[in-house]
Amino acid sequence: MSKFFNKENRGALEVCAGGAIWGTIGLFIIQLNSCGADSMLISFLRMAFAFIIMLVITIAKFGIKALKVDLSTLLSCAMLGLVCHGIYNVLYSLAVVKTGVAISAVLLNVAPVFTAAASVILFSEKINARKAAALTVNVLGCIIAVTGGKLSLEGMSAAGILFGTLAGFCYSLTAIFGRIAGNKTHTFVMSTYSYLFAALFLALSIKPMGSSVNLNVGMLIWGFLYALIPTAIAYIFYYNGVKKITESSRVPVYASAETVAAAVLGIVVCGERLGLINIIGIIIVIASILFMNVTKKKV
Repeated sequence: MSKFFNKENRGALEVCAGGAIWGTIGLFIIQLNSCGADSMLISFLRMAFAFIIMLVITIAKFGIKALKVDLSTLLSCAMLGLVCHGIYNVLYSLAVVKTGVAISAVLLNVAPVFTAAASVILFSEKINARKAAALTVNVLGCIIAVTGGKLSLEGMSAAGILFGTLAGFCYSLTAIFGRIAGNKTHTFVMSTYSYLFAALFLALSIKPMGSSVNLNVGMLIWGFLYALIPTAIAYIFYYNGVKKITESSRVPVYASAETVAAAVLGIVVCGERLGLINIIGIIIVIASILFMNVTKKKV
């Protein structure tokens, strides 16, 4: 039992936990949208509240001196905030509104391919046959879950699929930037700075994009909960896990546990319908997570 809970497996479980909590994201987006917030404002509220939450927790836990980091770490946090939080949040919010909770979450699972490619280039990771098979199974499951086994995407929003895929690309870089920044500073500090940069980017983008800034009580309440549960808490699990996993290309596969959680919530809470083929695709995604977890690095 103790061998099962080694550092690598603990990291995998933490990333899976973070992914499962992310599966609730669509519910918060829908609630905020019903309160009158558009995609840009939803993303800003998430990052602004998340920054405040993490700043308070970080200072209370480690003191204000913990916020002192070197320039390279700060730049990594800036990229993490800009691309993986700021741009990603806007794209994902648009995808949820256009395609629904479950399908949007599934589209994010193009991320393993992007992460694997980046890991080979940046960290010289090797993609052996078993890992390639796990990645292929993961992507295949995503395609089946999205299309329901149909080659035609008739009836589905092309823009929503595009937004979801681009969101997956931005999300795939989270493991890369998170690993770089996390090697030099604590998870809480990294999260605090990344949320700050994301909030600043989104604040500057709201007016040029013509987004509404008419806040109401509902927006503030749901915005705070959105920042607390599937943001601050989820990313703490995720980043802690990422630091324990030696191969970044594995991370998005573990985090695709989000697909399962989002699909269940989409059906039970939002009344979304998935056919048998879609469900089979989700099962394949789960299988790819398990397959990746039992893959051992061999010399």
